[in-house]
Amino acid sequence: MKSENRPSHVTKGDVFDDLGLSRSEASALKVKATLLDAILREIEKQGYTQSQLVEILDEYQPSVSNLTRGKIAQVSVEKLLTYSDRLRMRTTLTVQLSSKAHRKGRVHTGLHARSGARASSGSPSARRDAAAIG
Repeated sequence: MKSENRPSHVTKGDVFDDLGLSRSEASALKVKATLLDAILREIEKQGYTQSQLVEILDEYQPSVSNLTRGKIAQVSVEKLLTYSDRLRMRTTLTVQLSSKAHRKGRVHTGLHARSGARASSGSPSARRDAAAIG
């Protein structure tokens, strides 16, 4: 007899809400997931091997393995930011109040990471990016 693949639960909103996480826990996981996804896309785009990543990221092989396997619980946001920097990616964080969230006191957080040359620290765009993060 063939078993059917039926969803046991349908998410109508945010999956993190369905998991019963607090807003701060959900936001932290969203930031980590977004950053990890961008890093993994860059690794794939560049075609890096794990041994190359050990050198580039200045990390031990088990940590590189955890990263490439997407083990989000094994790595901090700070470590992901360090990895993105070593991969020559630029990361920006924006926090804004959405009109719907404003009524309920919620804040929308967005994180964007992309590869490319980084602006020098004295340039207007670098100061603007630092202001956006800080």
